[in-house]
Amino acid sequence: MKQFFTHFKYILKDNLITAFSFFMFFAFVFLAIFGSFIAPYDPLLTNAHAVLSPPTWEHLFGTDNLGRDVLSRVIVATKLDLWIAFSAVILSFFIGSAFGAIAGYLGGWADKIIGRFSDAIMAFPLFVLAMGIVATLGNSIENIIYATAVINIPFYARVTRAEVLIRRDAGYVQAARLNGNSDFRILAFHIFPNCMPPMMIQISLNMGWAILNAAGLSFIGLGVRPPDAEWGIMVAQGATYIVSGEWWLALFPGLALMLAVFCFNLLGDGLRDLVDPKKRT
Repeated sequence: MKQFFTHFKYILKDNLITAFSFFMFFAFVFLAIFGSFIAPYDPLLTNAHAVLSPPTWEHLFGTDNLGRDVLSRVIVATKLDLWIAFSAVILSFFIGSAFGAIAGYLGGWADKIIGRFSDAIMAFPLFVLAMGIVATLGNSIENIIYATAVINIPFYARVTRAEVLIRRDAGYVQAARLNGNSDFRILAFHIFPNCMPPMMIQISLNMGWAILNAAGLSFIGLGVRPPDAEWGIMVAQGATYIVSGEWWLALFPGLALMLAVFCFNLLGDGLRDLVDPKKRT
């Protein structure tokens, strides 16, 4: 553990952009955990006397059409958006990497079946496929997570398959095989850990895509339902007021959405360096 933190501090000192991305990441995690405690107002509390109020010292991000504090809603929405993204990415990572590892290690019919399954998913425009899944299963947070996970499975399957194909005949794998290790143990403890560096970049990118996907579904009415606070639905509600001059309704949740995606796009290189054994030498 001490070696891990030493390596982590070295990565942060070595690359200021990585340090900045980790700072943003921990800031979003902090807001997700403690947002409901630090929000200045109840995100669901309406105020008929402060409807569509522009940003002031009392309401830094202004208020919406029901008089709710936009800053409080943006802060509280962090938890829901990150929960959807984390859940979808973890689910797609485990399923996709398992399929990819099996396809790359066994080859043959397993490789062909899993490959065709991935091709079938990627044959559709992914956001349209997510829309279809949510529309079919029903409009709920769980179904948004499932839909986002399904469209991301092929990315992990293909990356893992390629990495396993490179390493399945490596010298250390042959040595493990001669030492009597089972195929499962070789995959789990010898090959898969060495596939993690490129997977970290994919995880980081998919986090950004998952947040955008959830926000996009909410924007078109297939995601989170009012009155819950979520960045995509806040942007959708605020877009109808831009013409009349209430710009803050869409700007601030859109800015939070942009910063979250920007953060995870920058985070990939740092995560790769963190798990790459070559970087620890």
